[in-house]
Amino acid sequence: MSELIARELMAQRFRSFLPVVVDIETGGFNPESDALLEIAAVTLTMDPEGNLLPDATFAYHIEPFAGANVEQAALDFTGIRLDDPLRKQVAVSESEALGEIFRPVRKAIKAHGCTRAILVGHNAAFDHGFLNAAVNRCEIKRNPFHPFSSFDTASLAGLVYGQTVLARACRAAGIEFDNNAAHSARYDTERTAELFCAMVNRYKDLGGWRLAQQEQGMEGD
Repeated sequence: MSELIARELMAQRFRSFLPVVVDIETGGFNPESDALLEIAAVTLTMDPEGNLLPDATFAYHIEPFAGANVEQAALDFTGIRLDDPLRKQVAVSESEALGEIFRPVRKAIKAHGCTRAILVGHNAAFDHGFLNAAVNRCEIKRNPFHPFSSFDTASLAGLVYGQTVLARACRAAGIEFDNNAAHSARYDTERTAELFCAMVNRYKDLGGWRLAQQEQGMEGD
């Protein structure tokens, strides 16, 4: 019964959209020409009290697509080494990485009674642009994500905590953040997921979002 309640709450909370946190590390700023080098996604779930929680993490190193541009400045910023032997062993194509992420995202959408995923990202327009460009390159027909809507944790954190930098926003929310681990897609995605959940749950605790059961009870009064 509690799982059914949580499922119904998630389906109602974001207008039948399932928030999925995404972070992408790239070879530059142009999604059409610059390489996608890492991608990670964290699916979210909800407990029977309506609290949003991180669920599962999926992360992949990606081989640059044929003819992709990779700026040295981008590699210096992220710390990614394309010649790292360990990276070469595990890196996959864009198509494979997207397929491996989209599959569990679709499963999570169905499990939570939702109709589509909505991307959550820190400066979400950047990640969304690269995701859509990769989907187009790979000619993927069933993209589970909404094509243009997203939730931006930089904007939300600016509202809630007065901070827009991920590390500072996390610390303001009481979330530990290791600067040495930053700019790994997996690490940044998991911290962003914690931050998004903290802000959504704080808003609920302040009375900004009433649980469906409470609303139904009030309507019956």
